[in-house]
Amino acid sequence: MYITETQIRVRYGETDRMGYVYYGVYASYYEVARVEALRNLGLSYREMEDNGIMLPVLHFEIKYHKPAYYDDQVTIKTTVTEMPKARIRFTYESFNEAGELINTGETTLVFINKVSGRPCAAPVHFQDKLKQFFPSL
Repeated sequence: MYITETQIRVRYGETDRMGYVYYGVYASYYEVARVEALRNLGLSYREMEDNGIMLPVLHFEIKYHKPAYYDDQVTIKTTVTEMPKARIRFTYESFNEAGELINTGETTLVFINKVSGRPCAAPVHFQDKLKQFFPSL
C-alpha cells in the first residue's frame, strides 16, 4: 500500500456563499494530491503523456463529512491500495487542521495509449516504482 499526504490552503475563491469550500473544488484538490503522490515516487503525468500514455479519470466519488472554510489548511491522505494494471485506484481522506475528517473519496484512472486511444497496461517503470509498497507480489 502506498500512502502520501498533501496539504492545500483553501483560497477565498474556492468557497461558496455559505463560506464552505464549494463541493466541486474537491475534484481539483484530489487531482493535486494524486499528482503529488506520483511525483513523490519520481513519476510525472507530463512524462507519461510525452511517452504516449494518457491517464483520464474513469470514476470519481466523494462523501462529505464536514465543511472546510477559507484559509483552512486541508491535509489530503492519498492511498494506492493495489498494484495498477490497466487501471489505478486512488482513495482519499481529507482532514482539517484539527485532524477532523472532512471527506472521503475515490478516483479510478485508466492507462490509455495516446496513439490508439485504447486502454493499455500500466508502464513497466510505473509498476517498478510502486512494487516496493506491495511486497507480497
